[in-house]
Amino acid sequence: MTLRVLLATGAIMLVLWLIARFIRSVRYPLNDKVVLITGGSRGLGLVLARHICARGGNVAIIARDPDELVRAKTDLVPRGGKVLTVECDLLDAGQTQLAVRKIIDRFGKIDVLINNAGIIEVGPLEHMTPEDFDRAMRLHFWAPFELISQIVPEMRIWGGGRIVNISSIGGKIAVPHMAPYSASKFALTGLSDALRAELARDNIYVTTVAPGMMRTGSHVNAKFKGKHDSEFAWFAASAGAPLLSMNANRAARKILAACRRGQPSLTLTFAARLQVVANALFPNLTGYAMQLANRFLPESSGVEGNPSRSGYEVRHLIPDWLMRAADKATTRNNQTKSK
Repeated sequence: MTLRVLLATGAIMLVLWLIARFIRSVRYPLNDKVVLITGGSRGLGLVLARHICARGGNVAIIARDPDELVRAKTDLVPRGGKVLTVECDLLDAGQTQLAVRKIIDRFGKIDVLINNAGIIEVGPLEHMTPEDFDRAMRLHFWAPFELISQIVPEMRIWGGGRIVNISSIGGKIAVPHMAPYSASKFALTGLSDALRAELARDNIYVTTVAPGMMRTGSHVNAKFKGKHDSEFAWFAASAGAPLLSMNANRAARKILAACRRGQPSLTLTFAARLQVVANALFPNLTGYAMQLANRFLPESSGVEGNPSRSGYEVRHLIPDWLMRAADKATTRNNQTKSK
């Protein structure tokens, strides 16, 4: 009897939880909302902006490259909603503050902040410098911190809002040859999770997103050190593999659904979720597995491996047929050669 009561209670709680998720989602439609997306001119940020515009939302996208911003706006305007592009270097707190003020002056408020901007640098630890770690921390941790600090007081005045921090599976499980990226994404994950608990009382819901590999076309703008060609080959092959990576449109839909529900956490791709579970249940085994994986990655090289080179410069080892899916995403998502 006790077991039946427990099961019935559990079933009722599950149903109530699902109803609450649905109601919260319905009560927070994206039409007429003002959404700020960092790194919104290309890749996942641009795909998110497309979906928001299609739902009648107003989008403000921040990026450094003026040409990318022009192309992004041309892409977004016909889809609906209003679009504002803001040229801004997120590593400069002064520029960030001016960008926020410009967006509020234009739209009157910011309902949703999506911290999406990022840099990926791949290579052995021997080739990584303190400057690499500092740059990753400034973009992945301090830039979101600055934006949140600027926008949260405004959200409190408006009665609440949503914050979505795009972290990474690399912010839950350290990935070999991506030390600056993983360290900075771990910091963002911790900040996001800590803020969630404290901001909920203000009706500000924080969602931490941990994507695995996604087909956004970002491999061509990632930076590589060490044996540049070999590092690009393993990273790009993983980013484009259908069984390991997720289509960017599908990822964007899931992220926005989690945002509307105020869902605390979202891990994307089955492979990424499997890694999280394995690390939680068998942390030592996962650690040994990462050590083994590192043995199959390229070794460090001499001083010629110290300069950082983009994927556009070094894609020589991997055949075109293996890159077909990833390259389609490159063209579709405005991942042209960066400056």
